[in-house]
Amino acid sequence: MESVRDTGSISAAARAMEMDYKRAWTLIDSLNRAFDHPLVERSTGGTGGGGASLTAFGADVLERYRRIEQAAAKLGSADLKFMERHALTEAGPKV
Repeated sequence: MESVRDTGSISAAARAMEMDYKRAWTLIDSLNRAFDHPLVERSTGGTGGGGASLTAFGADVLERYRRIEQAAAKLGSADLKFMERHALTEAGPKV
């Protein structure tokens, strides 16, 4: 959502995130379907081409998500540092 906000385009956001367009579009579509209001609006082509932007609701959801993320990081900081101190750098293959 931040990349769509910053680029004004789903395809540009996908490129910025090194993701194919179909995956980016599927993620945006899933987000829009998960809420009772859309988070991202698409506009179809024209002389300047199409684009995408966050709705006011989408901007609000993104802001709230970042606040939750910051609060969780602050709350779990000591525990994460503990685990980092005890984690092995080469723990073998990921299953």
